[in-house]
Amino acid sequence: MISDIQISRSVKPKSIKTIASALGIPERHLVTYGPHVAKIGLGILDEINSTARAHKRQGKYILVTAITPTPLGEGKTVTSIGLSMALHRLGTISSVCIRQPSMGPAFGIKGGAAGGGYSQVLPREDLNLHFTGDAHAVSIAHNLAAAFLDNSLFRKNLLDIDPEKIYWRRVVDISDRFLRSIMIGLGGKENGTPRESGFDITSASELMAILALSENIRDLKKRLGSIVVAYTRRNKAVTARDLHVDGSMAVLLKDAIKPNLIQTIEHTPCFVHTGPFANIAHGNSSIIADRIALHFSDYVVTESGFGADCGAEKFFDIKCRESGLIPDAAVIVCSLRGLKAHSGRFTVVPGKCLDPELTRENLCALEEGFCNLVKQIENVKTFGIPVVVAINRFKHDTDREIEFVRQKAIACGADDCQPCEFWKHGSRGGVGLAKAVVRAAELPKKFKFLYPLRMPIEEKIRLIARKMYGAKDVEFSKTAREKISIFTRNSWDRLPICMAKTQLSLGHDPCVKGVPRDYLFPVRDIRAAVGAGFLIPLCGKIQTMPGLPGHPIAEKIRLDDEGNIQGPF
Repeated sequence: MISDIQISRSVKPKSIKTIASALGIPERHLVTYGPHVAKIGLGILDEINSTARAHKRQGKYILVTAITPTPLGEGKTVTSIGLSMALHRLGTISSVCIRQPSMGPAFGIKGGAAGGGYSQVLPREDLNLHFTGDAHAVSIAHNLAAAFLDNSLFRKNLLDIDPEKIYWRRVVDISDRFLRSIMIGLGGKENGTPRESGFDITSASELMAILALSENIRDLKKRLGSIVVAYTRRNKAVTARDLHVDGSMAVLLKDAIKPNLIQTIEHTPCFVHTGPFANIAHGNSSIIADRIALHFSDYVVTESGFGADCGAEKFFDIKCRESGLIPDAAVIVCSLRGLKAHSGRFTVVPGKCLDPELTRENLCALEEGFCNLVKQIENVKTFGIPVVVAINRFKHDTDREIEFVRQKAIACGADDCQPCEFWKHGSRGGVGLAKAVVRAAELPKKFKFLYPLRMPIEEKIRLIARKMYGAKDVEFSKTAREKISIFTRNSWDRLPICMAKTQLSLGHDPCVKGVPRDYLFPVRDIRAAVGAGFLIPLCGKIQTMPGLPGHPIAEKIRLDDEGNIQGPF
């Protein structure tokens, strides 16, 4: 079988200036990184705002989400890219907005996030590696704040920081479980004061979320200054502005705030900007990229991470709340093997062969696992948005199974349900889905948030757990309750909630499939991301620094003598 990277290398990319020109973006706003990648200068926002006021132009806004995925994923990125290409095939001006992959999963289990087959973006290898350096800029700016914080402690602690109440950890863009909990400041007085600390992965950095949610440079600077890194002995918040580091952080992020423009394998525009994880951050690409795309496109497809209970809920309650943008329709991606896995009969393990039963016709397993799709349809419908189900079809799926899921999805509230084969056929494999999305985007919508911001922290968390995850109630640890009290005293109780939970189950236990019922949802701690503008409950055993699997994808990656990357990328 031909590999994804072989397919990508069989296509000659167009000049990025040609891609931008076809979309209507003037060349003066491009900062090129070679012939096929460009950043878009933020000066374009002033022109967009001026034109928008005069002409009221804005494209249709389409969110792509999914059922609760197996560890292999259900093809959400492939579907997002393919849908944008299929909409273009229908004669519209379309573009897709995706997140930049983290090198943690790229070298671990996932092996990148550029799509696959005949539904991917180019240049594939660059996107999955350093790309334009945005993730590195986030890491350096984040760690600069950590260095300033520790230096303040070392230099007589004039801010009266309580060493027991320092919450700003360092970050790195690799998966390394050995860095989750560490001791720093060892080796004597000249090396600092010993204390416990740790690392998170860069995608979990508050700075990554700040980049994704900032409206412009002014907003970025304001948010950076508001970051809370620690507390004083009198329980006063210590911010990046107090450390006098926010200005330097902004300088380090001056290019990272500019969205990246590349192209799909069929030469439609793709905006790539920011990469917050959806299980431990808010899981959506940037507001700035979406605004630019919406101004120049008839249809913009944007993707939220993992299932509708994770990325889509945060898209609605955080990103839409911050941006004021309202989606016209949502697409929920499922696969038959994913639905069968939610029956609880099968275990899907990355790197191991699928259970043969997952590749055989099995209507009983589909019936038993269909509940997860029903719940995710319900989750999206809660926000008042039309829903189209996309069945990402694999070669072993039968027509009878496809029709079984299609009829049941529509009966359970989906406005349409269409199979698609973007991986195999590119845009030709999803024209039916594209037409269904066009119809759905014209349907009436009654968009609403899940909760009002004035609702107390505890009640917002409880509502999300009950409505989105099907929990009976929430169990708060002593630490979580103490944090709720502190955050309320600091007037942070009006911030939205960004739940950090497993992506592999609707609940907190990744082993429980389908739709868990009658269970207590545990919240062990809560972090305040004041600069980003949300609170982060840490639920169950979720980790903010992933670990490597037994056999990482990186074992198969090589550089040949001509400098070409060989392997899964």
